Amino acid sequence: MPECIGIARLMTNDVLAVETRPAAPADLPRIAALQALAFSPGRFARTAYRVREGAPELSPYCRVALVGDRLIAAVRMTPITIGGRPGALLLGPLAVDPELAGRGYARRLVAEVADAARAGGEALILLVGDMTYYGRLGFARVPPGQIRLPGPVDPARLLALEIEPGALEMFRGMVAARS
Repeated sequence: MPECIGIARLMTNDVLAVETRPAAPADLPRIAALQALAFSPGRFARTAYRVREGAPELSPYCRVALVGDRLIAAVRMTPITIGGRPGALLLGPLAVDPELAGRGYARRLVAEVADAARAGGEALILLVGDMTYYGRLGFARVPPGQIRLPGPVDPARLLALEIEPGALEMFRGMVAARS
């Protein structure tokens, strides 16, 4: 496990009593409201959303962060295949209440997701995101052309975190939601 992810749990630098746990069906309306607050409606047109279409909204790896009853952060994790090979997850969306951004809640959720993925036998976490942010969490760029999504993606934004050392080399081809 990359050292930065293990440290992330210790970096939540505020005094709020934050609980993190797996997301539950009852959380879905609040997760949708948080995503609407954190992202523009244009998010639905992005290629990563095409992968998630038809996939269950929750997987065992989805997590939320709460302060009391207030949902302040959430991450969706979609089990995927890459070139027909199982063992990977698509991270996103990862949303944090804009009032509480920059306090480590997203890093904490990503660290917990990586731990859960490891425990669940997953080998790789894939996402479309900003290397400046996700690189600090252990993600690296996927070599151009190695992994494809069903639509346009800036190759510099296709990132992966190896849960199993050397896993990225094992995955090649088109991404699809796991059924």
